[in-house]
Amino acid sequence: MDILSIIFIVAGLFFLIVAAIGVVRLPDVFSRSHAVSLTDSLGAFLMLIGMSLHEGLDKNTLKILVVLALLYILNPVIAHATIRAALRSGIKPWKKETP
Repeated sequence: MDILSIIFIVAGLFFLIVAAIGVVRLPDVFSRSHAVSLTDSLGAFLMLIGMSLHEGLDKNTLKILVVLALLYILNPVIAHATIRAALRSGIKPWKKETP
């Protein structure tokens, strides 16, 4: 069970690192929010599953599953609110300039 939990946690870390690279590399708030919302959800999901497998069946696993459920409800809402606030403040989406 420990090897399976390590695999889930490492996979989750991979997606979180990809999200961090996306925040650094992408040009505007819209594309950054898109990249972070997708990869952060999957990375956190895998990490929390790995943590719950490591903990076994006890009270901590229930807490981890509650955090997982809240994350899946709140993460898309936060991404949507961020993009909507950016649009309302007048930020224009990035467009590739052609020479």
